[in-house]
Amino acid sequence: MFQIDRRILTHFDFLIPILVLPIIVLSYYLVSEANDMLATKQIVYYGVGFATFLVFFIIPIKKIEWVIPFFYWITIFLLLSVDFFGVAKLGARRWLEIPFVHFTIQPSEIFKPAFILMLAYLIKNNPPDEKGYGWKSFFKLSFYIILPFLLIAKEPDLGTAMILLLLGYGTLFVIGVHKKIWITLAVVVGLSSPVLYNHLHDYQKQRISDFLSEQPSYHVKQSIIAIGSGGLTGKERSEATQTHYKFLPIATSDFIFAYTVERLGFWGAFGLISCYALLVFHLTTLNFMLKEDHFAQVITSGIALLIFFYMSINIAMTIGLAPVVGVPLPFYSYGGSSFITFFTLFGILENLLAFRFDPTYRSIRYSL
Repeated sequence: MFQIDRRILTHFDFLIPILVLPIIVLSYYLVSEANDMLATKQIVYYGVGFATFLVFFIIPIKKIEWVIPFFYWITIFLLLSVDFFGVAKLGARRWLEIPFVHFTIQPSEIFKPAFILMLAYLIKNNPPDEKGYGWKSFFKLSFYIILPFLLIAKEPDLGTAMILLLLGYGTLFVIGVHKKIWITLAVVVGLSSPVLYNHLHDYQKQRISDFLSEQPSYHVKQSIIAIGSGGLTGKERSEATQTHYKFLPIATSDFIFAYTVERLGFWGAFGLISCYALLVFHLTTLNFMLKEDHFAQVITSGIALLIFFYMSINIAMTIGLAPVVGVPLPFYSYGGSSFITFFTLFGILENLLAFRFDPTYRSIRYSL
């Protein structure tokens, strides 16, 4: 008979799925309303994401930590391969095609769990002292952060590259780095920003120019109209003209927040943002419980920061407060890559939480 140690259920964090489920349900409702075919595909992504969650929940992660550096360097190799064998779409080379099945994967999405796991592995094996990391450790960790940033920015995918850069250094900020390093870094970035701007692609410069100009771009203008027309309680489906008459571009993915406000109004947007805020707050508070476990602390901080950056940037760009970049809303925008990535990360986190009482991972067992 298959038995599960009851302590797994005791330590499992049920608040995470409670906060994530309303986001998924609302997303499916709006996507199915806009496009039945996309909604059918989204169900497939939900199934794959849940299966991925179960796989990483069961794997004894702490028992096979030695695999993490291999996982990291394999994903780095995939990022390098994009430059030679990548498939170009919409002017960017970000995908690899799997032979014979004509299915593409995006290495930058696969890299995100590997990136957070690698930071956790490095920090666990070299934790900071009371004053935080010094220059030597900071430079060593920065190598693992800057290398993927350069590879992904070269695709070009500056949005994802910047999020990973912020995620890496944000995690180091949470774990602890000497304050003089942050001051020096801020000065260097400030002085070098004109040079960095000159190395951007023309379309990236155009997005910044559109953001700084008095008149927003067409995409942002239509998004603002949709948001403004939603009012407090939103519109009926038949009256959501910005979305259903195709004025609002990419309404089920990049600009799904504007679609949400058009349909559900201010209160719908407030409820959605509240779910995200509570989720990030809950993940952040877990750090106090995990303060003696640097590995789990980095995983928790990394997921919280990733959700926060994705949510903030996506919503900011839809209301004209940030340049338009291809950053989805976690669990909400249509698509499989981001959804599966986050469910992978939550599977890893729930594994670390549920099995933290049993370092040998023998709590699931068979008995006659």
